[in-house]
Amino acid sequence: MSNYSIDEFIRKTKQDEAENEFFELETERILEVNLSDQVWAKAGSMISYNGSIKFEREGILEHGVGKMFKKAFSGEGSSLMKAAGKGRLYLADQGKKVTIFDLNNESITVNGNDLLAFEPGISWDIKLMKKVAGMVSGGLFNVTLEGRGRVAITSHYEPLTLLVRPGEPVITDPNATVAWSGHLKPEFRTDVSLKTFIGRGSGESIQMEFKGEGFVIVQPFEEVMTTGNGSS
Repeated sequence: MSNYSIDEFIRKTKQDEAENEFFELETERILEVNLSDQVWAKAGSMISYNGSIKFEREGILEHGVGKMFKKAFSGEGSSLMKAAGKGRLYLADQGKKVTIFDLNNESITVNGNDLLAFEPGISWDIKLMKKVAGMVSGGLFNVTLEGRGRVAITSHYEPLTLLVRPGEPVITDPNATVAWSGHLKPEFRTDVSLKTFIGRGSGESIQMEFKGEGFVIVQPFEEVMTTGNGSS
């Protein structure tokens, strides 16, 4: 059904007043944050809020000099904003599907473009993939998050989780790779032969190879990595 009266449409799409978890999926593409203190979120991801909430762009020295230098090389896509106060905050990112993880002293590494929000008690660190910075549009960076608390990530369409087992490595396209077990260290490799079949005139096909034991989350979409001007 696509024809509604105004009242029918409101009933079908209105926010759920009963939900009060810190992170809630208001829809599969909108994250509701029931804020009572503060939260870190991707800069520019706020679509609506109510209550008394103040937004502040991440300070250049907010997390120490080491992370400041990493940010300088990882592009605008790694920028975070801090939302502080009390109220309901709604976050989204280009209509991408939102998934919430509840970390229990675990770690997960997320592609910088696909991190939407996380609780302030979670520790994090930016990792720049230097080997492919000049080979993939805009370079690649990821964020490793660990501790206890919720993390919200995004993906284009339905994500698929691939299991990595000893002796059975998983190989992915970097532009389709969303997240992976925090302890896995992907290796980058190029496949020169691919461009012969695809007809690419320049550049080699870059692949990520995951070895060991864990998981990798991919999406059915090759995302153009964020460049320094914040576009994607």
